[in-house]
Amino acid sequence: MAAQQRKTGLGKGLGALLQQEDIPVSQQSSVEIPIGKIPSATAGSINFIKVEQIAINPFQPRTDFDEQALQELSESIILQGLIQPITVRQVAKDEYQLISGERRLRASKLAGITEIPAYVRTANDQQMLEMALIENIQRENLNAIEIALSFQRMIEECSLKQEELGDRVSKNRSTVTNYLRLLKLPPVIQAAIRDGDLSMGHARALINVGEVDKQLFIFKEIVEKGLSVRKAEQLVREVQQAKDKKLKGNKDAGLNFQFQKIEDDLASKFATKVKLNLKSVKGKGAIEIPFNSEDDLSRILELLDW
Repeated sequence: MAAQQRKTGLGKGLGALLQQEDIPVSQQSSVEIPIGKIPSATAGSINFIKVEQIAINPFQPRTDFDEQALQELSESIILQGLIQPITVRQVAKDEYQLISGERRLRASKLAGITEIPAYVRTANDQQMLEMALIENIQRENLNAIEIALSFQRMIEECSLKQEELGDRVSKNRSTVTNYLRLLKLPPVIQAAIRDGDLSMGHARALINVGEVDKQLFIFKEIVEKGLSVRKAEQLVREVQQAKDKKLKGNKDAGLNFQFQKIEDDLASKFATKVKLNLKSVKGKGAIEIPFNSEDDLSRILELLDW
């Protein structure tokens, strides 16, 4: 059954995101729909579509949804109805694919709603990805790592430069760069940012530290001692100053660049400081991996596939 239509204007927000002409069906990249074979919704109208006919957006950058927040939105929908329509594209007769509004769709299902207001538009895969990413970045409480991953996807999959990306999401280039730099932090630190155990302020301090083992050391100090952002920044300065003093006092001290890179990579893998001890005999040495407890040792042995 063709989607029912009600002539209703979109408000600000998502409507502003869709201020462009529809793209001819022939230009869609993943689904070809012969003209005249399926009914098309009238552009500029709100169409009431059965929720069972709407597939989730495969380009959705958000992976976690707060169940309590969904329940609260569901209760609001029961009382007030769904005020803001979702956005979909039609892929076949009585089949639609979500472009944006997954929280509203999920909450409507929880509320037992069988039909949902939707704006139907034509979009190819790249446009769907870009719209989904922008909608989530601007209107959802994404954590910093999710935002960074969304920025990275827009750059890689939408072929955008950082300046262009900044314009699309209304952020300056330095902000975009700082988010992207988070993805260079060791996985254990990224996980802490994702889970809310480390703030963006702490993360900004850590990304200014060049060596992975020092990043991990400062990270553990922040977590174990509950350091504020200001205290973390002070610790970063102290670590950097100690490094500069050591290099100034002995230019030959430490490993060469190649061995330093190996240390950093191993420290990232094992989430602890790793030291290469070189012997005076050329080519000989040892790898030292410290552990803090039996559980920590078990974790390291597991990573070694012991």
